[in-house]
Formats: sequence, C-alpha cells, structure tokens
Amino acid sequence: MFEAHPADISEDPYPDEDPVHYALRLAREKAEKVAAKFPGCFILGADTIVVVDKENLGKPRDARDAARMLRLLSGRHHEVTTAVSVIAPEKPPEIRSQTTKVYFRELGEDEIQQYIAEGEPMDKAGAYAIQGGAAPWVVRLEGDYSNVVGLPMPLVTQMLRECGF
Repeated sequence: MFEAHPADISEDPYPDEDPVHYALRLAREKAEKVAAKFPGCFILGADTIVVVDKENLGKPRDARDAARMLRLLSGRHHEVTTAVSVIAPEKPPEIRSQTTKVYFRELGEDEIQQYIAEGEPMDKAGAYAIQGGAAPWVVRLEGDYSNVVGLPMPLVTQMLRECGF
C-alpha cells in the first residue's frame, strides 16, 4: 500500500543554485523529512522542475507570473527534470534525476489567458500540466512522458527494484 505525505519543506532555491541540483536537493529533503516520521519504511521523494534559457520556472506566484512563463515556453523547447529520492530500510539513500525535452507550438494570448482562468497552472512547475489542458500544445517530446507528468515511472521502478522493494 502507498500513502502520500506532504514533506512541508522550504522550496526556496539557494542563491545561484543550479536548477538540477535544486531538484535533487528538494527530492532528498522531502524523502528525509517523511522518512523521519516513518522509520523502517520505503520512502519516495520527488521534485519536478521546468527549465528554459537556464531559468528554473517554479510554480507561478500569481496569474501574471503564469502568463509570463507560458509566453516563455511558447513556440520553443524546454527541459523538464524530475529528481527522485528513495530511502529504503537498511540501505543507503538513492537519488537520481531524469530529463525530458518538451517542444511547444506557438500559443495565442487568448489560449494562455483561458488556461490561466481555468486555474490549472497555479500549482504546477512551469505553469502547465502536460496531462491536462496543456496537452495540445506539445508538438514533440524527447524522453519519458511520465517524467513530465511528475514521476518518471521507469526510473522509479528501477530504483525500487534495486533497493529490494
């Protein structure tokens, strides 16, 4: 049986922190925080980031920020990296990441505003959900779709098998 437990950690990046290092750190910190509450259990922590032009697009602060992010992604590619941390009983913690390149078509301002009005982008890295209303914007994907959703299942499966789950 699987249970979800929020880690309640600060997600503020360190000054000049590399985006991938940031995701790896958050995945590790999330797993460690939850593992402290559930000793002897298998714990999975993950964090997903969206990067364009070396800028880490986190969750938007507000509708204006979401629109800014979607305009940045319009008509070009960006990278989605998900970091995964596994803590298993009597094993050293494992942490890995996977990156997928996503290509968006050009987005019209009306599409951006309608998507924001629906509320979907407000709690998503990069202000979009590939499995939701942003799906029609994707013209090409290089890598794993589940990684862009937020949990790279082939990587997670491999990590769990390697630690004896």
